[in-house]
Amino acid sequence: MASSAEKITAIFEKEQHDAKVTKATEVPTSYDSITDAWLTDVICDSTPDAAVVAHRLDARDDGSSNRRRIFIDYNEAGQRAGLPTTVFCKAAETLNNRLVLGISGAAQTEVNFYNLVRPRLGIEAPVNVYSRFDPDSYASLIMLQDLGGKVEFCDDRTVIDWDRATSQATTLARLHSPFYQSPELGSATLPFRTWFKWWRDMMTASPQFAESCDIAFGDSEALMPARLFKRRAEIWPATDLSIARHEVLPHTLIHCDVHLKNWYVTPENVMGLSDWQIISVGHWSRDFVYTMTTALTIEDRRKWEKDLLRFYLDKMEEFGVPKVSEDEAWKNLRQQLMTALAFWTITLHPAPGMPDMQPERTTHEFLRRLYAAIDDHDALDSFD
Repeated sequence: MASSAEKITAIFEKEQHDAKVTKATEVPTSYDSITDAWLTDVICDSTPDAAVVAHRLDARDDGSSNRRRIFIDYNEAGQRAGLPTTVFCKAAETLNNRLVLGISGAAQTEVNFYNLVRPRLGIEAPVNVYSRFDPDSYASLIMLQDLGGKVEFCDDRTVIDWDRATSQATTLARLHSPFYQSPELGSATLPFRTWFKWWRDMMTASPQFAESCDIAFGDSEALMPARLFKRRAEIWPATDLSIARHEVLPHTLIHCDVHLKNWYVTPENVMGLSDWQIISVGHWSRDFVYTMTTALTIEDRRKWEKDLLRFYLDKMEEFGVPKVSEDEAWKNLRQQLMTALAFWTITLHPAPGMPDMQPERTTHEFLRRLYAAIDDHDALDSFD
């Protein structure tokens, strides 16, 4: 029986990648497939007489997905209606991206987020224009209102002060609280895998994941405290235990990939969250510790993390979630550092078939922050 990778590869190799699409029900297999007629059906369907008369593509920006802006010209009716002249898109255009996004389920997951969850959340996050996934070809396209020039997109050099950090904590509480222990989790209205299952599926699809993470750990010795490097053999077993904890902790929707580069800052200094490819059902502690550890400098994290946790727990209680003790919360946070680390060791040394995902500067800085937190909190000793 052919594997998922073999099926996706066979489909991709038979595709006519520039085959034109004209209806919104058709998922483009590449950006070259997009036509003015397709854009008209997608964007102008609620605007009488409006039509797209021309469009052009911005430069490529490839990572885990293939990202591009589309610049759009309208007829007079479209111009009068103030329809968007640019949109930001994420697609699975190349074979590697199709494999990564298809096998992991990331493409379908993000489409489900924008179609089913985003309208129900009172948070700062991108607004959907069009999101669709083709289960036969594994092609996908997500089109969002363009935030370029309107917000500040973060990277490892972005300064996150106290106000921004509390805004991040508020955004997380607004994400985690509405569906806390909800019977909808995993249903047709919230059709997301548990974080435990997502991880197991990824390990099956990428059998060299653990080995690649270990190689990266060895290669990054200079970024970590010496005593942590001496415990190299304990890193992956602790990572597995970190995952298993999600099976017994209270569940809610979690973003799962909340590193600083997936955040942006509005002109009002509100922190918004993007890139919803692996939203899952799990415990909130992963999101909280992953955010604070990658967003803050090591010094600021050490100064603020206890107060930020109290702030977050107060917000969760304000939004209707039963409050937990700080001791219980800290135990969970310490443990969830391990899979946050795995997301950046795999970035430093991708497993076979994975694309390069981040600049080395970013990867090194986030690893430095994660290693410091794991050492500060004796995370390897938090499992009993």
